[in-house]
Amino acid sequence: MTTPAKAAVREQVLAARSLVGDDVRAAEARLLDEHLALAVSGGITVCAYVPVGTEPGSVAMLDMLLRHTRRVLLPVARTTGDGTPMRLRWAEYRPGALVRGRWGLLEPPEPWLPESALAEAEMVVVPALAVDRRGTRLGRGLGYYDRSLDARNRHARLIAMVRDEEFVEELPADPHDVPMTHVITPGRGVLALPVDGGARE
Repeated sequence: MTTPAKAAVREQVLAARSLVGDDVRAAEARLLDEHLALAVSGGITVCAYVPVGTEPGSVAMLDMLLRHTRRVLLPVARTTGDGTPMRLRWAEYRPGALVRGRWGLLEPPEPWLPESALAEAEMVVVPALAVDRRGTRLGRGLGYYDRSLDARNRHARLIAMVRDEEFVEELPADPHDVPMTHVITPGRGVLALPVDGGARE
């Protein structure tokens, strides 16, 4: 369930993203790729996602990650019969093999891995509308990641990907929110988010 405060911020961010030109979005996506490439190493598994619409990043990010890591896993969103979001399942990214899933999202085709595959990742790149200096992440409100991230490797880096303006001082938070360990923005690169609420390069 989303709070009114979260809903208001979500609406503001989505409105601002809709005004970003394609040239700016493409330039920011290239910077995000460059920063992320510096943060990965060849032997790790990374969970990422396919940016769609006005989300920062691009499919090229996935190709870059695949070149620099051992394996890239992508989420598959599912619901119960009554429409309740379930924990994410995962599948390996194969270039050129993405299919259109629910809500127009691009997803990997079957066979899918179980929910527990998330625990194999040393890095999880998480979609976000905003993130604050405490690591509080604002998503789209359906709760897929909040349900799923408790299955993560506890040493994994959780990296929220946002535009520079979406890294903010403070966001409304709920007890079920899973804090991010890092944020990545086009202008600032990857920043660690320590527990004291600061951010360091």
